[in-house]
Amino acid sequence: MTRWGRPRANLPPIVLLHPLAADHRFWMPVAERLAGMGEGLAIDCRGHGGSDKPPGPYTVELFARDLADVLDHVGWPAAAVVGTSMGGCVALAFADAYPERVAALGLIDTTAWYGEDAPKVWAERADRALASGFQDLVAFQQRRWFTDAFRAAHPEIVARTVATFLGNDVAAYAESCRMLGACDLRAALARIKAPTKIIVGREDYATPVAMAEALHRGIAASRLVIIEEGRHLTPVEQPERVAVELASFIRSADRSTTAFEAAP
Repeated sequence: MTRWGRPRANLPPIVLLHPLAADHRFWMPVAERLAGMGEGLAIDCRGHGGSDKPPGPYTVELFARDLADVLDHVGWPAAAVVGTSMGGCVALAFADAYPERVAALGLIDTTAWYGEDAPKVWAERADRALASGFQDLVAFQQRRWFTDAFRAAHPEIVARTVATFLGNDVAAYAESCRMLGACDLRAALARIKAPTKIIVGREDYATPVAMAEALHRGIAASRLVIIEEGRHLTPVEQPERVAVELASFIRSADRSTTAFEAAP
């Protein structure tokens, strides 16, 4: 977990939730660019990074309760909650369970539901990791994470991301995979009242643009931004663009819902 900044009047603190098999360091390029916006916190979700890795089953609702406990611990009654991929599922579950604690919601490269075959697909990935470890998944993951051009231009960033991936606890990873396969938050979308920014990479085929569009249709007070040169981990591939989008969005989050809905 990393915490930074000082309180700023009229701006909520920011909580950042990482993707599957990552940790709080995933957010550092964006967090550095948001440092002037007040307090922020990037956490390690259950089963990841420095957090405990208890046996499963895991659910996104359980991860949301973990986040509520973290906010209680740091003394924040509410925050702007932003998540990428798995972190976006957790952020959505948190906004549904604790609407009064969400000043703004950021959903990046994520979805409310992975589809009819998701339990089978995610269980197969979990079983593969348990049987063979992470090394067999690396090539597949790199292609999903980053565009071809980014991988060629920034091998050092790709290498750091891979190192974090390989450092995961395989049992916790498997439980997190099964959690995502079971995740279905479609019914929650109509209940979300917090102003919401949805961001997706144009080339994201893990949670493609169509999934982001479904989020946008389902959440009334939402905006959708498509980043042209991005795949599944846009906060790493395009940290400047993501930070700009989040900063402008969080600054506008105190506007009325009507005004937010009417904005382009």
